[in-house]
Amino acid sequence: MSRLLQALLIGLALTLPVLAAAEAPAILLANVYREQVDVSRYLASEKLDGVRAIWDGQSLRFRSGKTINAPDWFLAGLPKQPLDGELWIARGQFERVSGIVRREIPDDAAWREVRYMIFELPGAPGPFSERAEQIRQLVRQANVPWLFEIKQFFPVDRGNLKKHFDEVVRGGGEGLMLHLADAPYETGRSDVLLKMKPWQDAEAVVIGHQAGKGRFSGALGALKVRTPEGKIFLLGSGFSDAQRHAPPAQGTTVTYRYRDLTAKGLPRFASFLRIRDE
Repeated sequence: MSRLLQALLIGLALTLPVLAAAEAPAILLANVYREQVDVSRYLASEKLDGVRAIWDGQSLRFRSGKTINAPDWFLAGLPKQPLDGELWIARGQFERVSGIVRREIPDDAAWREVRYMIFELPGAPGPFSERAEQIRQLVRQANVPWLFEIKQFFPVDRGNLKKHFDEVVRGGGEGLMLHLADAPYETGRSDVLLKMKPWQDAEAVVIGHQAGKGRFSGALGALKVRTPEGKIFLLGSGFSDAQRHAPPAQGTTVTYRYRDLTAKGLPRFASFLRIRDE
């Protein structure tokens, strides 16, 4: 073996760890809102149907840890402080923003439509109410048209919260998020952060495909999926014709929505929503 070939192989070996899957950042994940919660202790905001994005001061990443290939000008306008938020365009535009931010080569014109909506400062000290004020200040200081705060408000009581919730849903929004006002920054799934939606959502892994019949003959009838708790069920609604002819592959994690759970812990009226955000 020539010295040149040896050097190339050694160089390749040294780069393999870099090519390995990116490590997912530790982030805060929401539990489901319950009526017994004391809402007066929480700040509330609209739940946006965008793509979760974490900024570490140098790079922008999906929740999986994979780098988001945003234009240089977009990144240059962000502060050096870590941020957590949603890449978002408008209500009902999830598929569009998802397609834009997942391109390997960013479409400069398309990215001009994208806003980075901030709701948290990873690792920052103090209670959430203080961090929310810091977010407002950071956005004002950055003074770029693609960086925004997600506006927070005190719901006061359940009646007022329900009024805001109904207004958002009637306007085409997904629902509300509630963040405990005096909570220090933390990660993992916690009651510090709650989501309030007309439907619940959850994730499951595709473990098989069931062929369709009748109108769906020759296409997907249902996905066979397994939840993190080990529950297995068929997910047969919510798919477009294109998705039925090119369904998510086995091993893919999908998000579905449902009304509530049966006595056996299976989702009622489960419907496919999307392939899980990276």
